[in-house]
Amino acid sequence: MKTKKRPVNGTGNEPSAGSLTKALAIIEAAVQQPQPPTTAELGALLGLAKPTAHRLTSTLRELGFLQREPAGGRIIAGDRLIALSLNVITSAARLGPSHNILDALAEETGETCNLGIMAAGQVVYVDRCETKWPLGLRFEAGSRVPIHCTALGKMFLSNMSAGQRRKYLATLPLTRYTEYTYTDPVKLEEELVKIRDEGVSFDNCEFMSGVVCMAVPIQGPKGNIVAGVAVSAPEARLTLEDLREYLPALKVAASKFNLIFADDSPAT
Repeated sequence: MKTKKRPVNGTGNEPSAGSLTKALAIIEAAVQQPQPPTTAELGALLGLAKPTAHRLTSTLRELGFLQREPAGGRIIAGDRLIALSLNVITSAARLGPSHNILDALAEETGETCNLGIMAAGQVVYVDRCETKWPLGLRFEAGSRVPIHCTALGKMFLSNMSAGQRRKYLATLPLTRYTEYTYTDPVKLEEELVKIRDEGVSFDNCEFMSGVVCMAVPIQGPKGNIVAGVAVSAPEARLTLEDLREYLPALKVAASKFNLIFADDSPAT
């Protein structure tokens, strides 16, 4: 009895190697452009016939790897592609030399240390090293936290272009998590300017009551911010000023991450 092959492209037919190559090229091109492209632009960029570009892009959208922007219809990464990318980055971070850097930082500070990227408007922890203290902060790698009230999130916001940041602040729900959360866009913008000028971001119990955090950026090969490294602790053990004493160690760790991401940086 013959086993029926399972369709993988949503059309009932097994894709050819050529089709797979073209589909992967479309995915790569779609996420590498400075601005989301149209299907026609993708086809022209890759030298594909219009029917081929539309057929493959449509299939990738059906599979969840690509999707259209809500306004304008341009092509952006789909939920399935984002989830796959985060799983790859998280797995690589835990297995690669970056975990050794984070582990050494956690050992030196005695506090929880996080490596995070920005994806889909949130901070995603791609790796964490937990403190051995009883009051450790328990988050798993892959956890998502908001960007407007966390040290890593505000660091990412502060390094955006003025136009991109305005769009975020105009549409971002500034949910109040504690009495210290910034919910006024004007005041948050003032805080972001300070962060960009100083090169270090703080969360003063803004996301979780009684928890302070400090973060610095990690640069990619073009000097762009691709990730961030942070140290966090219960305020009962360390005040924000106490935490600042670990800033030199945090910057040394970031410089080591810079060397790693200079060759192979995660998309944010």
